[in-house]
Amino acid sequence: MTREEKSQVIEDLTAQLADNTNIYLADISGLDAASTSNLRRACFKANVKLAVVKNTLLAKAMEASDKDFGELPSTLKGNTSVMYSETGNAPAKIIQNFRKKSDKPLLKGAFIEEAIYIGDAQLDALVDIKSKEEVIGDIIGLLQSPAKNVISALKSSGGKLAGIIKTLSEKEG
Repeated sequence: MTREEKSQVIEDLTAQLADNTNIYLADISGLDAASTSNLRRACFKANVKLAVVKNTLLAKAMEASDKDFGELPSTLKGNTSVMYSETGNAPAKIIQNFRKKSDKPLLKGAFIEEAIYIGDAQLDALVDIKSKEEVIGDIIGLLQSPAKNVISALKSSGGKLAGIIKTLSEKEG
């Protein structure tokens, strides 16, 4: 690879790092061709972009980026694949599902909305991260809950009140 090609790859990687808020680094070495194809297919279905990168070029792109990747560049050893996603937990779910059949891919680290996760032990925590839409749904559900309680209380006590009035009027009649 020529120096110009390398600088172009670094430029492209830097742009991708800037455009994505959820970035996973994984080791997929050791997967056979069929498993790698299945992983790529699973990523495509979940709208996750998967790319194998050279560690040195990714490290330079991280350095050139405006984002603070903290300890993440220290994980760039051996085989590295980058997973980009709009949803914070999508790559973690793919990795977790895939690992039911084999011991790969291994999570090296992740950059999620400016939070940094290092090591494979973080996988369960990353799977549990809620997407922006899920958090908004939870908030709306919480806001609607008290209103539903008030409305149901009014309906049920209104029915009781109507029953009491009816009973009193029948007694007087």
